[in-house]
Amino acid sequence: MSDIPRTAVASDTADGAAAVVGRLSTLDRLLPVWIAAAMAAGLVAGRAIPGLGSALEAVQVDGISLPIALGLLVMMYPVLAKVRYDRLDTVTGDRRLLTSSLALNWILGPAVMFALAWVFLPDLPAYRTGLIIVGLARCIAMVVIWNDLACGDREAAAVLVALNSVFQVIAFAGLGWFYLSVLPGWLGLPQTELDVSTWDIARSVLIFLGVPLVAGYLTRRLGEKAKGRHWYETRFLPKIGPAALWGLLFTIVILFALQGEAITSQPFDVVRIALPLLAYFTIMWCGSFALGRFAGLGYARTATLAFTAAGNNFELAIAVAIATFGLTSGQALAGVVGPLIEVPALVALVYLSLALRRRIQPQPA
Repeated sequence: MSDIPRTAVASDTADGAAAVVGRLSTLDRLLPVWIAAAMAAGLVAGRAIPGLGSALEAVQVDGISLPIALGLLVMMYPVLAKVRYDRLDTVTGDRRLLTSSLALNWILGPAVMFALAWVFLPDLPAYRTGLIIVGLARCIAMVVIWNDLACGDREAAAVLVALNSVFQVIAFAGLGWFYLSVLPGWLGLPQTELDVSTWDIARSVLIFLGVPLVAGYLTRRLGEKAKGRHWYETRFLPKIGPAALWGLLFTIVILFALQGEAITSQPFDVVRIALPLLAYFTIMWCGSFALGRFAGLGYARTATLAFTAAGNNFELAIAVAIATFGLTSGQALAGVVGPLIEVPALVALVYLSLALRRRIQPQPA
């Protein structure tokens, strides 16, 4: 499997032409190693360098961490520059994909996380609330890199991420009220209030999705207009492609450095939080992949459906938890543990997805 995760090969089903847009040889082959090293480096730096976490936290504007924002933007831009925006109509017309994604993300996902949080953490209300918030924050950023590595449908990913962003602005606060206050009340369980600003959610969407999406769109339009599609996909994209994974690694280092002390000082609590998260990623990804296969979506869109349903917007979840319950709260720690578990879990699912791809679609892409 050493040469599979790629940044990589774009194909156009309309004209049957395939354009090789670049590989990250060593980085690709050893991707899990680099990600594990980035996580370890962040954790060690957060504990070993006095004041590093405070210094990183201070570099923010209106509650947005600039280092994390930079890493996410660098990570997402090359992937969104690869999207063929003239093919988005083939995705928006696929009602099976769109309705499945909406149901998985905004009905099933929050319900599954709610159930798992109560099953695994009945005695830890702060961590339980933090996990429920994670379940409400649907992924609009890092999922594009997992989808690309798994050779999913880039155009479908762009549409589903945009759809998630709209629903995130509209539905996040209402779902938070329902799952933390209304539903527990109906079930006779303890209730929690969630105070979150719609503008804070919209701002997160605009920064982490809007900026790289506009940049990627303009890059493709202007690049193709100036030099043509062949030059753009065979010459330009290979040059910017490596930035996606470097951005991912940078984001992981910064994120784990910010929370290194909180994670390493409470290892047993981290394990307690990790168990429902692992169950969540497994259930959501496997269930979504099975649904995509049952609906006859084909491998690429099935993979996209699975990754967009399994991923979460950790930046939003952490920000909401800190703003509502405080930086040192159990809710914030649960949000921080989210990417600690999500990153290696979804890397493993990328490899599983690629293994299934060889069974479903054995011919070369």
